[in-house]
Parts: sequence; C-alpha cells; structure tokens
Amino acid sequence: MDARTDDLSNEDVLLREDADGVTRLTLNRPDKYNAMSEDLVERLHATLKELAQDPACRVIVLAAAGDKAFCPGHDLKEMIEANDHAFYEEAFRRSAALTKTMISMPQPIVARVQGLTTAGGCQIVAACDMAIASSAATFSANGITNGLFCAMPSVTISRNVPRKQAFNMLFTGAFIDAAQAQEIGLVNKVVEPEELDTAVAEVTAAIRAKPATAVARGKEVFYQQLQMPLSEALDFTAGWMAEDMDSDTAREGVNAFIEKRKPVWD
Repeated sequence: MDARTDDLSNEDVLLREDADGVTRLTLNRPDKYNAMSEDLVERLHATLKELAQDPACRVIVLAAAGDKAFCPGHDLKEMIEANDHAFYEEAFRRSAALTKTMISMPQPIVARVQGLTTAGGCQIVAACDMAIASSAATFSANGITNGLFCAMPSVTISRNVPRKQAFNMLFTGAFIDAAQAQEIGLVNKVVEPEELDTAVAEVTAAIRAKPATAVARGKEVFYQQLQMPLSEALDFTAGWMAEDMDSDTAREGVNAFIEKRKPVWD
C-alpha cells in the first residue's frame, strides 16, 4: 500500500492520507473537540475542491482526531471573540459553500463518526453520502439550547431523517445515541469502537470496486432527482439511463453480466 500523509497547515488542523484510491481527511483539533474554526473550514473546503478534480481519488473518508468528539460544529468561542456581524455572515456562507461542495463533488464521502457530534457537526455528517458510527457516538442539534437555532444543520438533517424526527432534534436539543441515529437514518451503520475502521474500509472497498464513471454520474443524478417532483424525476432519470446504456462502461458491465464473467473497466 502506497500511503501519503500531508499536513495542510502549520497547525495541522487537517490531516490527509491517500492510499489505494481512498483519501482520509482528519479534523485535527482534538483539544477543541474538532470544532470548525475558520481555518479548518477553509482548508477542508480547499482540499475537497482539489480532490474533486483528482481521478486517483475514488472515495473520501471524513474522520476526526481523538476519542471524545467527531465535531461540535462551528468554533463558537472564535465567533464570540470576533464580535462582528460581517465575520459571522462570511463564516456561515463559507460553511454553506463547504456543504454544497461535499454534495456536488463526484466522489462519495463516508463519515467516520467516533464520538460527540453536535450542531454543525450533525450538518457535516448529514452532508456526507454515508456515515458509519461507533456505538460510543452521540448526536444532537442542540444550538437552540444555547439560543442559536441550528438553521443550517436543519437543511441537511431534514433531508436525511423523517420530518418529525428532524424537528425533535432541532427544537428540543435532545441527544440521541448511535443506535437511534441509525434508526432515523442519520447514519448507515453502528459498530463497536474497535470495529469502526474495519466497517469503514468495507464500505470504501465496495465503492472502489465499482466503475468510477458510474459512481460519479450516479451521485450527480441521485442528488438532482431529489429536488424534483416525482413525474419530473422519472422523466429525467429515464433520459439519464438511456444515455448510460450508450456508454462503454454500461456496455461492458451488461455484456459481462450476460456472459457470466467479471467486467473489465479501465
């Protein structure tokens, strides 16, 4: 395995490791529970935009340092110390841009959630395409407890979990455990802490085994059709599948299925 680790800032707020088509990005502020400082948001966003153009990257794992916390969201101490409306507006717009990039980029992003995840941290988990959680993880959209409604987290959370469950999280600030998060659809799978890396590796391996073009186009169409009315979505995806059937990737896959052999993709 050819692995490479890059420190993306002098403070090492974000760590990167590339191996076998999987890029692992680690939020690295464990002393701050991996809170999203402006530096961390900027560096994470820049790295994801770079990876979106990298054909060698097939899957991204978003992890966090330490055992206690995945991410509590924005660094509120940094915001209060800034005490400036323009700073607040720019910070939240940067967060919105980061979320848009996570959803629009061609590679699937898998969240590796090992601990406390609150407010904007839930926004990040919900913006990931998949999430694997340790049984020790906990979740809460608890901004309202501090007088700050989690408006931006509400966007991704409400697009992942049923409406009343989302409302409960956002308006009570109650914590839920990993099993409850799986039950409502915020995460895909829950495993014991010592099994977390194995479970994440299984998911990334399953994705890497699929043709890159099909994965990238599939992620694009998945999110586009979610925004459409039913009839429009069916018409849109019908045309999309007709285009796909004309592709070399689909022809090879279908022929391999008919001929009962393994497909050979570039």
